[in-house]
Amino acid sequence: MILALDVGNTNTVIGGFEGEDLRLSLRIQSDRNKTADEYGLLLRGLLAGRGVDLSAVEGGIISSVVPELRYVLSKVMERLTGKKFLVVSNQMNLGGMKIRMDIPTQVGADLLVDAAAALSLFKPPLVVFDMGTATTMSVLDPAGDYIGGVIIPGLRLSMDALSGRAAQLPFINLDEPPARLIGTNTVDCMKAGAIYSNAAMLDGLADRVEEQLGEKVTVVATGGLMGVVAPFCKREVHYREDLLLVGLLRLYHLNSR
Repeated sequence: MILALDVGNTNTVIGGFEGEDLRLSLRIQSDRNKTADEYGLLLRGLLAGRGVDLSAVEGGIISSVVPELRYVLSKVMERLTGKKFLVVSNQMNLGGMKIRMDIPTQVGADLLVDAAAALSLFKPPLVVFDMGTATTMSVLDPAGDYIGGVIIPGLRLSMDALSGRAAQLPFINLDEPPARLIGTNTVDCMKAGAIYSNAAMLDGLADRVEEQLGEKVTVVATGGLMGVVAPFCKREVHYREDLLLVGLLRLYHLNSR
């Protein structure tokens, strides 16, 4: 089994691959206050509970946007499995993708992994959306090179800020889609505003990328709330919940030889 860890600002996802098949997926909170010993106990127990024989793990790879957890979790996984895990960076083999940014080292590991995964599944030019703590858009040109993107406050973050700053607006559950565009009560109005506005934003951004590139793009999407938002987009959106894990596996194979 190959283990892949996607360390985000809010959650960490652990995937286990046998060949190309994703056999397990676990999600834990990304807690900067946990020690290596605490993470070791937690992950050992969770993986054992899913039947993973740590001594049989062939290798692994970590993508992290949290610098302190990148170090801690790489050491924890090495201790648990006896294997040194690869850590995603712009210096590794990205499958021929060049980073055409002003400062390539500033491109987040998660964005690189998303882009690598999308390139392995679809023909460029591509627009790749990832809806997590922040909503990000990455753009890959017709040659498959990473040319830039946008970073937007995430849907959950934005709604929590709205509820926190507006005394009469409650915190709402975004996991269920709105019944209609025009809400007839406060909660439905907030749900519709959140989901429909984000769907319109994704459509609009993709349209403007096409205007700038001068050709059609394929839209690929992933992230926690994207599964709720994507069905409300007017454009065709190729939603892959496991996009980051697929990208991590691809980068592992490209860089472990």
